[in-house]
Amino acid sequence: MAVGIIIHVSVGKEKRTEYFGEEFLRIGSDEISELQIHTPNVPKDRIWLTLEREDGVYRIIDFYDGLELEHNDEPIKRFRAIADGDRITIGNSEIEFSFFSLTSESALITTNREPHQVQFIEEAAIGASATEKRDDAKAFLREFSRELFREISWRTKALWIALFVTVSLGLFYAGYGFYQETKQSRIRIEDQNRVINDLREKIDKTNSELGELNKSNEMVRNIVSLAPNLRVEYGNGVCLIVGVYDLVDRKTGRQLRYPDPEDFENDPYQPPPMEEGIYEVPDTQGLTTEGNGSPVRYDFIGTGFHVGNGFILTNKHVLQPWTEDDLVKQLMSQAGGRAKIRSLTVYFPSYTRAYPLSIKRLGSNQDIAVGFVNAPDIIESIPVLPIDEGDDSRAIGKTVVTMGYPNGPDRLLAMVDDAEAKSINRKFGSSRQALISYLAQSGKILPLTTQGSITDLDGKRIVHDAKTAEGGSGAPLFGQSGKVIGVNFGVFTENNASNLAVPIEYAKRLLDDVGWKTSSLVTKEPEAAASPAKSSVASKAEK
Repeated sequence: MAVGIIIHVSVGKEKRTEYFGEEFLRIGSDEISELQIHTPNVPKDRIWLTLEREDGVYRIIDFYDGLELEHNDEPIKRFRAIADGDRITIGNSEIEFSFFSLTSESALITTNREPHQVQFIEEAAIGASATEKRDDAKAFLREFSRELFREISWRTKALWIALFVTVSLGLFYAGYGFYQETKQSRIRIEDQNRVINDLREKIDKTNSELGELNKSNEMVRNIVSLAPNLRVEYGNGVCLIVGVYDLVDRKTGRQLRYPDPEDFENDPYQPPPMEEGIYEVPDTQGLTTEGNGSPVRYDFIGTGFHVGNGFILTNKHVLQPWTEDDLVKQLMSQAGGRAKIRSLTVYFPSYTRAYPLSIKRLGSNQDIAVGFVNAPDIIESIPVLPIDEGDDSRAIGKTVVTMGYPNGPDRLLAMVDDAEAKSINRKFGSSRQALISYLAQSGKILPLTTQGSITDLDGKRIVHDAKTAEGGSGAPLFGQSGKVIGVNFGVFTENNASNLAVPIEYAKRLLDDVGWKTSSLVTKEPEAAASPAKSSVASKAEK
């Protein structure tokens, strides 16, 4: 016997389950309907279907004919009973009703409460257990929960509410405290990171300043130690050039002599002094190629340096000194003579003997000359002075170092004790060649190293203030790179800041012309370059 009915309503995708215990049940869109459904697909404000419970069974007692109602896919009929699982549909409106009845059963539990509450819960549970439909279970659980909530006393409810509020407030307080602590920690971390970044920037700046200071100190140390280091590294590659040349008749090539040797006995290389220190040009009308008079002969000294393969760089006027001597040029002009080299040798530090030097090429526009030393026994042990082909070391204010033999043997004698110098002068003072040979055998031929800076610069000249003197012509001029940037050629005795050097690239061109190579050492004079050099020297001497 049915005591109520559960209706499962489907309107398209929307579904809902309702329970009704009334004996008279109206379904429709009218406001008086117990089950109201509002949809635009069916007429409004109308009762669609009326059910009535009689003898424990719900029956269809009335319906609206205009809705095309179907009962279990058949046309609906009045007074037909509703069984569990029956379906009623409305035309093409996607509205469907499913019915499940709740029957009356004996109570399983007795209580002194009002019987309608316990009986309803019991009957709902028994009805839900008797059907396999899922909606019955939902209806049972919903109604069971409602009744159970009604059975809980208000004190218990208040206690649970207070407990819930307390726990919620505690959680909120803990969460808020955690949030504030996290926020403060984040702020402290950001402050610490900011301080760390500032310190890191200061450290980087300090390291940069220290790096610049180290570079500056290193540069100062390099500049201070540049000259001593270069002296140790390349000093033995700077040679003393010693030569002798005669004046000969331009036509016959015979030796020119003074007619009266007695007039030049004291100093055959220098005219007699006149009053107030003025020298008079000797009378050359008596120069002759006949007789036994003293030959017209001059010796000369200069500096050169080894650039590899046995090649020596120096000045043109060092190898042809008569081109820069006005007195000698006047003598040659008046006597119809020319210069002829009698001997040309070089002395290297740490070596006791002289080595012959041949002229390979003379510069046409610059005071540069290239010679060659045929010394296979020592050439491999002589340092090679490196050539700097860049421009970094050539700037005004840059440090330079020169290494040569200014003042020739006089400066070398000044380096020994006075007593020894006087003894050497007594033995060899009358012959410069013998004096230099003795100094070489005594190991006293050492170049003078001086340091200065570039004071002026142009494309063909390097002006510097590294001290030098006569005899220092042809000396290498080192830059801060430790390589040769020029060849000294001019000395101003009254102005130490105006010593002149030829840029090294002009010398490089001459070296390339004579077959200079830096990759291997040549111990034999190149034959291919010898002939042009000899003809060049001859042509220069004849002019």
